[in-house]
Amino acid sequence: MPTTRTDSYQIALRQLTDSSLPTGAFAHSLGFETYIERGIVFDEGSFGVWLAAFLSQQLTYSDALAIRFLYEGVSVLELDGLLTAQLLPRQVREASVKMGGRLIEIGAEVFPSEELDEYRALVSGGRVAGHQPLAFAVVARSLGVPQEEAIAAYLFAAVTSLTQNAVRAIPLGQAAGQRLLRNAHGAVAAAAERAARLTPDDFGAVSPGLEISQMRHERQRARMFMS
Repeated sequence: MPTTRTDSYQIALRQLTDSSLPTGAFAHSLGFETYIERGIVFDEGSFGVWLAAFLSQQLTYSDALAIRFLYEGVSVLELDGLLTAQLLPRQVREASVKMGGRLIEIGAEVFPSEELDEYRALVSGGRVAGHQPLAFAVVARSLGVPQEEAIAAYLFAAVTSLTQNAVRAIPLGQAAGQRLLRNAHGAVAAAAERAARLTPDDFGAVSPGLEISQMRHERQRARMFMS
């Protein structure tokens, strides 16, 4: 009987992007909770609009582009500094570092590599902050994940965690969450393709409305999420 070959990185990539990976993503809305508080996001459709905007802008022009540039040889030291500078809302910047730190520690135990050890040492020495997309890119590249697959997998994992948080916060039903994820397939593919065409001048571009909502969250009277 013929055997089916699975590339060695594929199962590891599934583990790396699984929603149960304990990076703390469940504690962050990355700004959509502000829209809930203001009555702008209140159901499946309105959250889908927010999610599409967040994916096509902040996730594409910051996270996906950082992953691509690291794969293309830009130093992690430079990219980490750029991410720290362009993530203006404090809570979002801290969320990226917290989730990145957890991913670095998990990766050191589960997916050890010389490249990850070097990045971990830079973080421990205070030379870099340790942002989530870079931690992911370092681990994914060490596993042999192709650049295009790494970016698409990261984007869909981010969309999944945000949707799961919206299911709790709005709240939405589980079926609604699955519809949102299915509807996001094309948008994730489009975002990955767009990231492949962007230039260094595009890095960090984001709609002011998204950033303002993230800044307002800091002073929101009642909230479920850290960001």
